Amino acid sequence: MSEFVQVVGPAGVMFVPAGQAPAVAFTPEEQAEIRCRTFTGQQVAELSAEQVIETLAAARRIRAHTDAIEAHALARLDQLRGQDRYVADEAALELRVSRHTAALRLHRSRQLTQRMPRVLAAMEAGQIEGAAAGRVVEATDLLDDQQARQVDDQLAGKLEAGRVSPTNPANLARAARRLVEQADPEGQAERARQARAGRKVELLPGEDGLSTLAADLPAEVAASAYARIDAMARKQRHRGDERTLDQLRADVHATLLLGQDPDVAAPEAAATVFLHMPVDTALGISDTGCELSGYGPLPAPIARQIMGSQQSVWRKVLTDPASGAVLDVGRRRYRPTTAIRDLVAVRDAECTTPGCHRPAQHSDYDHLHGWGRGQNGSTAEANGGAKCRWHHRMKDHPHWTLHHNPTNGTSTITTPTGRRYTTQQHPPATQPEPSGTDPPGDPPF
Repeated sequence: MSEFVQVVGPAGVMFVPAGQAPAVAFTPEEQAEIRCRTFTGQQVAELSAEQVIETLAAARRIRAHTDAIEAHALARLDQLRGQDRYVADEAALELRVSRHTAALRLHRSRQLTQRMPRVLAAMEAGQIEGAAAGRVVEATDLLDDQQARQVDDQLAGKLEAGRVSPTNPANLARAARRLVEQADPEGQAERARQARAGRKVELLPGEDGLSTLAADLPAEVAASAYARIDAMARKQRHRGDERTLDQLRADVHATLLLGQDPDVAAPEAAATVFLHMPVDTALGISDTGCELSGYGPLPAPIARQIMGSQQSVWRKVLTDPASGAVLDVGRRRYRPTTAIRDLVAVRDAECTTPGCHRPAQHSDYDHLHGWGRGQNGSTAEANGGAKCRWHHRMKDHPHWTLHHNPTNGTSTITTPTGRRYTTQQHPPATQPEPSGTDPPGDPPF
């Protein structure tokens, strides 16, 4: 009886006689992608957890490559039609999307093919999907061609060196915004002013009797508004309200907009947002280093405008001049627990779990070495880290491992399949390199 061996190739999975198997070597990633293209739902249902993760990674790489080919195809169609105004309409019919969506993809394709070829190459290599590339394009829209290509080269270089992680579209957008600021520091503040001048509210009809009320607001205003709504919702929850926090936030939001009293007062600290600014920038000597916790870099003129508000409170933060690590926080309060929380919140800026950007001041204080269960961890700054409630609870899950080193800002998360993801957060006032963590966008809470 002849022996047959399984061969994975571009045509799919085949069984051929052992002596006739072609001597073509495919990498494990290529084999996973080929299998992914030939899988049926029944076959996926029989995979192990590790194989499922490999399949998800393969599907992501295939999707990224497909997005790149779509970008090339749209750009080619645009060229063949002489950039006719109805190119998006023609593409929309075949892509089975709205004309508006097709127009956005067409714009993205033009920018990628003409101004950001290395980002497009990263898409072809399966690293960046279309959604992430779109965020990068949006960040560079107002740059001239030379500046956009400069950002393209720098961003691609950081991706290749592992200094920027492509784990989330918002993560790349934050890195791109920082590079845009470096490429055109003079125009960065003006772009921010233009964006803030374009603030608006939209009513987006939804399904099943729901609609979305969306507001484009200055980042610090949106953060403060959300903080107040969140605090009111949580207070209602603590009073025994059985609605979920999401429901409570939505209802409090609507009640406030309708001019009614939600019957709860937000605590004074509920609308606090942290704006990190070096003293030389505050004095107008420099225009760098400004960060809004949970959002990312802000132009120095906008940050100084926020700082000058009558409602702003200044807090002194002492940092290590070499590393930028937070050493102490000036405070007027006397309760040690509040002081420790303040120091941890300023030091960490965000939830320390890789991929989460819940602002630290709205997160829990997490004992890195447990206080109970025989671990004898102290309640101190050196043993504390910011974690959103979702990830604070995840820490106790038997199949997940979360570790944070407050000394160097390194955080590691290990999934149930044993895969490890490590990022390093830098002090907001220094930010020597764009952080590998994901910025706010789709918070896991």
